Amino acid sequence: MKKHIPNLLTCLNLAIGCVGIYYTLQGDGLEAFYFVIAAGLFDFLDGFAARMLKVQSEIGKQLDSLSDLVSFGLLPSFFMLQWLQESSAYFWVAIIIAIFSAIRLAVFNLDESQSDSFKGLPTPANAIMLTSLIFLPFEIYEYTLISICIFSAIMLVSPIRLIALKFSSSGWKGNEERWILIIGILILLAVFRWTSFPYIIPFYIMVSVISYVARSAR
Repeated sequence: MKKHIPNLLTCLNLAIGCVGIYYTLQGDGLEAFYFVIAAGLFDFLDGFAARMLKVQSEIGKQLDSLSDLVSFGLLPSFFMLQWLQESSAYFWVAIIIAIFSAIRLAVFNLDESQSDSFKGLPTPANAIMLTSLIFLPFEIYEYTLISICIFSAIMLVSPIRLIALKFSSSGWKGNEERWILIIGILILLAVFRWTSFPYIIPFYIMVSVISYVARSAR
């Protein structure tokens, strides 16, 4: 029985993503963000459960990627498409988010070098970055939205190493960039609360890039 628990959690992630797409297509942009957050919670729980119960499987790995494609690829893609449709004839450019998310997930499944860091922006982080734009207190115009879609797609398949919050120990040494990232995010949340979400993923990318450049220069 316990071997099915992680896959059940993964299926809940998939179900949440499907419902999130439905509400997104109804024009409920704010709902899209909440569904991404909920799907992200179950995406974390399925991996956590698989490790704790020691029931990791190849089927679970593939199911996880397929669920992530729906929740963190298709959902933000349709979110941006709906937004662009209101102001641009080029709204179909948002589809590249789903395409590059699929590429990102396929590469992740085959690349064994991403155990302690990510190569490119993880799809959940990308989905949060895009759907949280709804919290920005100012209007985003057509070509800025198109540029964000293109930037998002590039970051998904970028060779730049981004921080993974996987601690080998709880100490500062060896985990400096992880602790800086966590402290910075907590400060953003404490000061700006929900409106901090559009800035959290760019902050994550910035800290990761600085860390990547610093390590490469050594």
